[in-house]
Amino acid sequence: MATLLGPRKTIQETLDTTETEGSRLKRDLGSLDVLVIGVGVIIGAGIFTLVGQGSAVAGPAVTLSFVLAGVVCALAAFCYAELAAMVPAAGSAYTYAYATLGQLVAFIIGWDLVLEFTIGAAAVGVSFAGYLNSLLDQVFGVTLPDAITSPPGDGGTVNLFAVAIVLLVGAVLIRGIQITARFNKYLVGLTIVVLLVVIGVGITEVDTSNWKPYFPEGWNGVHEGAALLFFAYIGFDIVATTAEESKNPKRSMPIGILGSLGIVTVLYILVAGVITGMKPFDELTGDAPVADAFKGIGMDWVAAFIYVGALVAVLKTVMLLMLGQSRVAFAMARDGLLPRGLAKSHPEWGTPYRITLVTMGFVALLAGVVPLSTLAELVNIGTLFAFIVVSIGVLMLRYTAADRERSFRVPGLMVVAPLSVLGCIYLMAKLPLDTWLRFLGWMAIGLVVYFAYSVRASRVSEDRRNAPDRTDG
Repeated sequence: MATLLGPRKTIQETLDTTETEGSRLKRDLGSLDVLVIGVGVIIGAGIFTLVGQGSAVAGPAVTLSFVLAGVVCALAAFCYAELAAMVPAAGSAYTYAYATLGQLVAFIIGWDLVLEFTIGAAAVGVSFAGYLNSLLDQVFGVTLPDAITSPPGDGGTVNLFAVAIVLLVGAVLIRGIQITARFNKYLVGLTIVVLLVVIGVGITEVDTSNWKPYFPEGWNGVHEGAALLFFAYIGFDIVATTAEESKNPKRSMPIGILGSLGIVTVLYILVAGVITGMKPFDELTGDAPVADAFKGIGMDWVAAFIYVGALVAVLKTVMLLMLGQSRVAFAMARDGLLPRGLAKSHPEWGTPYRITLVTMGFVALLAGVVPLSTLAELVNIGTLFAFIVVSIGVLMLRYTAADRERSFRVPGLMVVAPLSVLGCIYLMAKLPLDTWLRFLGWMAIGLVVYFAYSVRASRVSEDRRNAPDRTDG
């Protein structure tokens, strides 16, 4: 396998790489910072829109769809927590694949994550102008012109607001991880306040008759709803990309990954229960079903507040997706699988500033001029694929690095990891065929890059050639 899939990078080699002069990241994050990053990246604008789409498939049982999607994510989250605490290096699933399945699989996963985070950040950035339009229309009766809020394919010229938001968060990311964490705390706090208002005010308007029938489409509807709502949970894996910048990753990684997922799951279930109780599920068909539910009962002030929450959620989601993208690409460049010149950290701020600038440019370009409605579907399948590799990786390291210290261990690993793999495969099977075709096309491009450039430029391959008797482990 080592020959076919390329060399494996040992855990010690990975940890040694994090101390490379000129490519060292600054450890500034405490456990609370990591937890808030997790909550911040998971709770995006999706919760304000996906409730309607999920209830159209599952009915009031959309609450169970959120539970099912959360359980699948939790299985993978346990695996991420063990690996992130044991291998505290930037790169997340890419880094873990390198230590378990070899260089080829690591590159494929890294290439997959580049797609996921870049497309995700651009797609969310595009929606910023839409939410801004809704907010201005609700509060001031002003609608921004399409020429500056939509790309050419959607009838506009350039989405200036999407470009501006990408440049803003890129500047924050370059300035320092502590600045980023502090900015994120404020945004997360406001988003949670909005969700608590939705729950607290909405629960007084619930009509339990709207929950009947609870299973209009049976359990199949619940399963299809879970595959759709999985998008609302994407992001907890980004916590693992900050392991190298955490003061005490052995403690903060499990807290950040598992804690953020638990908090968000509870909030999602409560919001879904309240909204489907306020309005019949087949009427939650608009682009802003949560806000529409309150407008329908004359609470326009709550609807306006929700638009503010969605706008803030978009802002922090763009920032944290770009954070994840820059750390994965930074790790790949440091290993030589991408141009090594990109793996430079800022001498004062300790951030991967070069790759962040490149990321900022690509995301701004995509968000400004490309319609991303079809490409955004790739985010789900790419994330599920990464979850599968991480779940397999944690199993393999229990054997190949059995004696290595683990500050956190997955309980019942022999059950949890296989269930995680099966759950991800099941949700992937529910995705449309065209999504699969686009995903496979992107992977094919990645293989060309790998065999044409990365396999020869790899630092690990170079080290193996210079020290052929060195063993993996």
